[in-house]
Amino acid sequence: MDLKERITEDMKAAMRAKDAPRLSCIRMLLAAMKQKEVDERITLDDVMVVAIVDKLIKQRRDSIAAFAQAGRTDLADKESAEVAVLQSYLPVRLGPDELAAAVASLVAELGANGPADMGKVMGAAKARLAGKADMSQLSAAVKSALAGAAKG
Repeated sequence: MDLKERITEDMKAAMRAKDAPRLSCIRMLLAAMKQKEVDERITLDDVMVVAIVDKLIKQRRDSIAAFAQAGRTDLADKESAEVAVLQSYLPVRLGPDELAAAVASLVAELGANGPADMGKVMGAAKARLAGKADMSQLSAAVKSALAGAAKG
């Protein structure tokens, strides 16, 4: 079963369980997926679905920060619950050591040697590690690996 089918099945289960918050979040995710399919006239694969989930999680985290700053803990809690639901659709994330090792092997494979190769390495890393790493952590790991490659 692909990710799209799993999300649809989870929506049906949430309906049966009368779990309104989970159902609302899953419907929002399915709407975002459908919007992408209609706009670009494509059928989403798992990698694209993971990218949409990542984007929605980032939006929720930004909202949580804004609500917390404004003292609206009720809305921040609602967004946090949505993040938890959305994270269940992401693949297992790489730990910091695994991420550093993956980036180091990618840098060696591409023959990158310094900050000037950041774009080349990031492009390959995004393709290879899509959904397996947070992009901000990935960027930091690439910068660190390229700084080490430039010195070494």
